[in-house]
Amino acid sequence: MGKIPVIAVFDVGKTNKKLFLFDENYQMVYERSARFTETMDEDGDVCENLESLRLSVFDSLKHVLREKQYDIKAINFSTYGASFVYIDESGEPLTPLYNYLKEYPEELKAEFYKNYGGEVSFSHRTASPVLGSLNSGMQLYRLLKERPQLFEKIKYALHLPQYMSYLITKQAYSDITSIGCHTNLWDFTKNDYHEWVRIEGAEKKLAPILPSNTVIDSVYQGKNYKVGIGLHDSSAALIPYLANFSEPFILLSTGTWCISLNPFNHSNLTANELKNDCLSYMQYEGKPVKASRLFAGYEHERQVNRIASHFNENTARYKTFRYNPKIISKLRSVIPPASLSVQDKLKESGFSQRDLNLFVSDEEAYHQLMLDMIAQQVYSTKLVLQAGVKRIFVDGGFSKNSIYMHLLAAAFPEVEVFAASMAQATAMGTALAIHKSWNNNAVPSDIIELKYYSVNQPVL
Repeated sequence: MGKIPVIAVFDVGKTNKKLFLFDENYQMVYERSARFTETMDEDGDVCENLESLRLSVFDSLKHVLREKQYDIKAINFSTYGASFVYIDESGEPLTPLYNYLKEYPEELKAEFYKNYGGEVSFSHRTASPVLGSLNSGMQLYRLLKERPQLFEKIKYALHLPQYMSYLITKQAYSDITSIGCHTNLWDFTKNDYHEWVRIEGAEKKLAPILPSNTVIDSVYQGKNYKVGIGLHDSSAALIPYLANFSEPFILLSTGTWCISLNPFNHSNLTANELKNDCLSYMQYEGKPVKASRLFAGYEHERQVNRIASHFNENTARYKTFRYNPKIISKLRSVIPPASLSVQDKLKESGFSQRDLNLFVSDEEAYHQLMLDMIAQQVYSTKLVLQAGVKRIFVDGGFSKNSIYMHLLAAAFPEVEVFAASMAQATAMGTALAIHKSWNNNAVPSDIIELKYYSVNQPVL
């Protein structure tokens, strides 16, 4: 029996670092996972262990190459964003991989925005809310201003996906999905780098931009591979949906953050949208993706702990609660909507203001939490919703929550709402980005499992 042709995909999250093998039908045939102990940068701030990550790439590849049943045709990478690796002439990292949550100096930030048009105008042009170190371009600017001698030693500042590709190819390139994700680097109104990048001399530290579906012919341990240049994980997760659906849709990606991605809304961000935590991503084909986000997964965990503590229950119990229309009907008749200002709607669900003594059971309280969270989610999603959207696909943790899904369907009666299930959407999207370079088969039409939630469910 012959070897199975596969693509290897490294999917690097903040917690788990994974390697997947997909066959030509995009069935996952192999998975390997690793977790590393974080280290500290020179300021004592926690950061990724870059050396462990580097070594794991080679170790994982050596391991799967010993698996005789697989024939690796291609390799690609996706990672979390807002993270630069600064390499010197020999390709060695010059600094730690700084955490995107690292505190940013207020004085330096104020100087930057003063010099380049102010926060409102700058954020509008770059589709980047003011996020400090989470704007990766600001990390580069900080090095430029605070450590100019080190800045001069930088050959290239590579976003993490491109650094991982560099480890195999030894060729440095930039990718638009990383550059275009709230970095403060890209001017969406000009479709080019913002003027500060050239004025400050940062452009010379950025590698040439190649299309996201580019592959580089590379040799590793004596064998030829097609190696992609890597993608930002949020953009990669969108690719399977774009490959399978042509009519306008929103992908509601749920987890710690719940992000509404509209790849069919290409309009520039307005001042109001920026104020309400909207931003633009860049899809792998170079088109902007308008997005809004909520810290809803975090809020859910916080409030579930509060409910469990009040009712003396285990938090695991709430994973099994099913949608109960009678409870919803009762709550809507006796509990008024949370009174939150427009500014506060995106900061908290309103449930934190609720007196838990109003509820006869934790099940009732949890249904109210879902009502409050859906009210918040509707507000957020409508910021990027536009005429013509036919469907909302929900993936991630809340797609498995029947209360959440039924209430969301009721809140958008004019749109079809689906819970989407797919094995490793980010990794699969990363593989699909370079499909034509290694796979002669058509992209399968059944890689996404959908469960429809009807608006006709009795929720009133």
